Amino acid sequence: MAASSFRIALIQLAVSSNKAQNLLRAKDKIKEAVSKGAKIVALPECFNSPYGTQYFAEYAEEIPGESTNMLSEVAKEMQCYVIGGSIPERDSGKLYNTSTSFGPDGAMLAKHRKVHLFDIDVPGKIRFQESEVLSPGNQLTMIDIGCKLLFYPGAFNMTTGPAHWEALIRARALDNQLYVAAVSPARDEKATYVAWGHSTVINPWGEVVAKADHTDQILYSEIDLNYLEQIRAQIPVQTQKRLDLYKLQMLS
Repeated sequence: MAASSFRIALIQLAVSSNKAQNLLRAKDKIKEAVSKGAKIVALPECFNSPYGTQYFAEYAEEIPGESTNMLSEVAKEMQCYVIGGSIPERDSGKLYNTSTSFGPDGAMLAKHRKVHLFDIDVPGKIRFQESEVLSPGNQLTMIDIGCKLLFYPGAFNMTTGPAHWEALIRARALDNQLYVAAVSPARDEKATYVAWGHSTVINPWGEVVAKADHTDQILYSEIDLNYLEQIRAQIPVQTQKRLDLYKLQMLS
């Protein structure tokens, strides 16, 4: 993507128990977002399924499958990039929480299985254990384009959301001096797992540039790569690495 600025869209989707309806609404909202200028459109974690350990096996599918085929088709039709949130994936008798990304030609650019599963047990508030039913991914996923923007499809809850959601997004933007976009499902107070919502975009200076409330909506934000380069020039942490003291080593 050669442009120095472009628009992204975060689809804060109201997810129901009707998988076909979830896919149809996701497709329609991707089209709406592109019609309003978005070049990259992101869906939330578990966009085709209620988020809950009791649902993963029921809604899981192989990849390619119904959900990823839809993402591929709409990306090609609308000539956009789609970050496909995540879906429950079934493979060789195991279940994974898997994110896929597609380019304007409909080709899958990446498939990432959630490596760090989410377990929480706060007495009197919430207990949720992904590890009871999901298997962790066993590899990192990278697309070699030079990173200027991070997307986090997430489903924080009413305990971790108000405490950690924005703090973590802002920290990652500052750590890496780039834009960070975190996209959540919309909140459903009747769900067994209630999402926080508040999809958010942070700029490389750590400022909130776009933020949703908790309802079903599309959040838009302009990404300015010239501004990103200005911030990196002002605080040049990339040139101050001490590779004589430490180095990054890929283990697999």
